[in-house]
Amino acid sequence: MKHAREVKVGVLAIICAGILYFGFNFLKGVNIFSPTDCYYGYFERSNGLTEQAPVYILGHKVGLVASVQYDFTRTPAFVVGVHIDKGIVLPRGTQMALVADGLLGGSAIELQLPQLANRAMPYQQGDTLPSTIVPGLFDNLQTGILAHLDSVLVEANQLVASLNNEMGEGSLHAALQNIEQITADLKVSGKDIRHLTHNDLPGVVEKVDSTLADLQAVMADVRQAQIQNTIAELNATIQSVNAALASEEGTLGLLLNDKALYDNLNTALQDLDNAVLNVDSVVMSIKARPFIQKKLPKQK
Repeated sequence: MKHAREVKVGVLAIICAGILYFGFNFLKGVNIFSPTDCYYGYFERSNGLTEQAPVYILGHKVGLVASVQYDFTRTPAFVVGVHIDKGIVLPRGTQMALVADGLLGGSAIELQLPQLANRAMPYQQGDTLPSTIVPGLFDNLQTGILAHLDSVLVEANQLVASLNNEMGEGSLHAALQNIEQITADLKVSGKDIRHLTHNDLPGVVEKVDSTLADLQAVMADVRQAQIQNTIAELNATIQSVNAALASEEGTLGLLLNDKALYDNLNTALQDLDNAVLNVDSVVMSIKARPFIQKKLPKQK
């Protein structure tokens, strides 16, 4: 009976150890009941890769990282061993890529299959695959944005230094004072405009309204004047003049209508013209005669 109890305790211990081993591997994601194949790859750096990290093919998990060993006396220094599900054939040209796993900085292994796979000579278990490192998001930030951050900081420092110089020389301060003065002048102008619109402008508008009213009254008086009577009197005067000219009894009528008087006047003008011509001819003949000097008697 004593030995039977010891056997029971030993069997129970073995069972607990088995359960602990299987549970620990289960928590790590290792399926101990599924056979796997092991492959290796060499890397210059590990990027935080740890054991039990996932292994992917086209985003599908096919295994785990079995070991991460390093030897800094050689290059590359890191040797990574992966276990993938048995039955997965890795054709020639497959690469073991170290990639970023998520945004928290973890790393994983991705097996990149070639487009033109050589199915005739696949890799065998224990072979070493060609390796590569795919830069992640933080690597891109470090090589892209962070690389230019120094130049941006230098330019920012130069800008701050130039602003400090401007402030020290007083030009920026003077410009700000000018802006403040312009703002104050605008405020004063605005007050003057408001005073003009509220106080002076209504009186001007009233004066204009009264002037327009007076002008309308004058226009009404002009319209109401006896223009028609004035025109009638003017017409009567013109008719009287026309009647006086047309009458033969009046002086103007006789002068305008007596043809004999016109002929006598015309004849008298012609005779006067002939007399003037005769006078001109006599004057010309006198000027044409030689000048005769009279001899003066000699003095004794």
